[in-house]
Amino acid sequence: MGLMDNLKARLAPAKDKVSDLALQHGEKIGQGLDKAARTVDSRTNGKYSDRIESGTGKAKDALDRLSHKDDGGGDGDTTPPAA
Repeated sequence: MGLMDNLKARLAPAKDKVSDLALQHGEKIGQGLDKAARTVDSRTNGKYSDRIESGTGKAKDALDRLSHKDDGGGDGDTTPPAA
């Protein structure tokens, strides 16, 4: 068994726990992301609005993937299978 296989096997329980927490508290996390984005945007006087919006969107997409909300048919693992 290779190093990556060992790491994946050891991290699988943690991934499941994080996934469950994201599913249970996803709405609160999303609200927190929005609040943080508004705060940073106001403190930077809108100078980085596009980057803040982009980063918030990416974080929410990651949250959706963690909570298995997107029905893309995969398990969220984007690494190619080993040959």
